Amino acid sequence: MNILALDTCTESCSAALLYKGQLFEQSVMTQRGHSDLILGMMDILFKQAKASLADVDVLAFGRGPGSFTGVRVGVGVAQGIAYARELPVVPVSTLAAVAQDVAATSNTPYIAVAIDARMGEIYCASYQLIDGIVHLLDQERVCPPEEFHPFSDEHWFGVGTGWSEYKDQLTQNFSEHLADISGEHYPQAINIISVAQHDIAAGRTVSAEQALPVYLRNNVAKKKAEQHA
Repeated sequence: MNILALDTCTESCSAALLYKGQLFEQSVMTQRGHSDLILGMMDILFKQAKASLADVDVLAFGRGPGSFTGVRVGVGVAQGIAYARELPVVPVSTLAAVAQDVAATSNTPYIAVAIDARMGEIYCASYQLIDGIVHLLDQERVCPPEEFHPFSDEHWFGVGTGWSEYKDQLTQNFSEHLADISGEHYPQAINIISVAQHDIAAGRTVSAEQALPVYLRNNVAKKKAEQHA
């Protein structure tokens, strides 16, 4: 099955293509211009694979949480392609994509993801690695870092930009239940493909109109001044 994946929810803008069993990937760190970049990346992927959109069977995308503008861009591009090609879609959590990024190298199957959500908050969730794929244990939420604690008494690998921004507080929260931390992990389209393959096998695809964003924050239209306060 050929899968096209994209993610524009954070500073890491990425696209990946699984075509005839071979993976192709493009990724760049940027604060803006995701809409132009993601389209260019997809063009490069198809050229590298000597394929086209007509060869894609399923579209997967990062559905949030993340930057309000970035999430909107990803959803818009995904819906546009899915509508045009009548493709089934797999929305994948950006938190799950971050967890999947460390799943292959982590020494612990328990992963606590925290992404910096600005305004003194984090997007966070807890995952367990089972048969190579991360599974959500609690629920995704946005909250102050003071409120994110271990889901259980296991040893947790803390990953994501929230662990860099709020290292002292989160380390205190997890205390003796913390195995290690790494703040340099972002959602990547190549990891979205891994999660999407599991969902596809389980029959969890949706139509283009059901490819919806997940912001977590109720008031996503904060003024820029408030966001940087």
